[in-house]
Amino acid sequence: MKIGLVSLGCSKNLVDSELMLGALREAGFVATDELDQAEVLIVNSCGFIESAKKESIDAVLRLAEYKQTGACRVLVLAGCLGQRYSGDLMNELPEVDAIVGTGAWNRLPEAIQTALQGMRTIFAEGNSILPDASMPRMRSTPSYLAYVKIAEGCNHSCAFCAIPQIRGPLVSRTIESIRQEVSRLVAEGVREINLVAQDTTSYGIDLYGRPRLVDLLKELCSIEGRFWLRLLYSYPKNFSAELIQLMATEPKICKYVDIPLQHVHDDLLRAMRRPDRRRDIEKLIANLRSAMPDVAIRTTFIVGLPGETEAHFQDLRDFIETKRLDHVGVFIYSPEEGTAAAGFADQIDEDVKADRYDDLMAVQAAISQEINQAAEGKAYDAIVEAHDADDPSLAYGRTGREAPDIDGTVYIENAATIAVGAFVTIRILQGFCYDRMAEVIE
Repeated sequence: MKIGLVSLGCSKNLVDSELMLGALREAGFVATDELDQAEVLIVNSCGFIESAKKESIDAVLRLAEYKQTGACRVLVLAGCLGQRYSGDLMNELPEVDAIVGTGAWNRLPEAIQTALQGMRTIFAEGNSILPDASMPRMRSTPSYLAYVKIAEGCNHSCAFCAIPQIRGPLVSRTIESIRQEVSRLVAEGVREINLVAQDTTSYGIDLYGRPRLVDLLKELCSIEGRFWLRLLYSYPKNFSAELIQLMATEPKICKYVDIPLQHVHDDLLRAMRRPDRRRDIEKLIANLRSAMPDVAIRTTFIVGLPGETEAHFQDLRDFIETKRLDHVGVFIYSPEEGTAAAGFADQIDEDVKADRYDDLMAVQAAISQEINQAAEGKAYDAIVEAHDADDPSLAYGRTGREAPDIDGTVYIENAATIAVGAFVTIRILQGFCYDRMAEVIE
């Protein structure tokens, strides 16, 4: 039978989708990108915030139409949304034939067979399945790029976040398991390995009694071959001086730091139940820039948390203007049931939230353009991702300063002979708000 899968949400969810496809392939199913030809359709959903939940529901309803216009016989809701609301959704979405949560995706073949027999089922036991190097996986990313999940779950109890309820506490893979997977990927030609988890900087604390991310990175850097290691989702609490020093001195590790800060005013950080304070955040940024002057720093902030005053917001705005981070994402707070913040007093008007969001995005857009313009004339290593269909001499790529899918693109001139997935040295010719133009110099 043909299987079509739509993966929503973060790169951690994408890893689950690839493992789902691997398990289904082993069970005799055949994956297809032609959704109208698929007899089984799966939505691997996101349940992080309200907009993500809506996107997941919309995807289910859109795919349900293939029961009438395509070959679909079974529609499965998988992933975070199904894990969080399995009973309610089974009642509210009669289009869905089975719900498979984050801790039970290995039972997808069983769920499909049961649905084919006319029974609607829910498999939502457990919070998550920890990947292992031996698990079959069907990668959906380009051949030169892969995500490797090093841990599952989160031990923090941030007031706004439902992820620990969905994914459970932190559970880490062994260093040996991760090295085995990365070694295989590099041997297959992967040139960029993105390490992901809900909290990468706490990696290993459950297995080894202390964070072991530095040890993991040293082990991975010892693998032969030319490739990048990129660290994503780095909670600031355990971002140690030893980790900064390793990033500064190890050429295989991208000088790219992804630290979700969420806010900078101490009142809001306390309300969010974050362990850091503004002085800690400022010290971390200073230490990163001291060790790596050309480091690219990405973060996310939340606007509109209950109790955020105009003064709190202006403090955040001033921080963004003065610290001049390379990449900033902004989320509008949405109350998530089961979280502490959903019960806070002083909920913020939706129009006020939207205005604050627009304001910060405009501030950051100007900063990003200035940073990209300041890079003009500088040389970087880059990876080529594609060539323009109309002009093959123009390539699209990224330097170590841009993560896939979330940051900007570098447009590379005179790159017709450069293969996709190859490393090349470029010089920045012109910087724009989010993207840059460059030429090949080596």
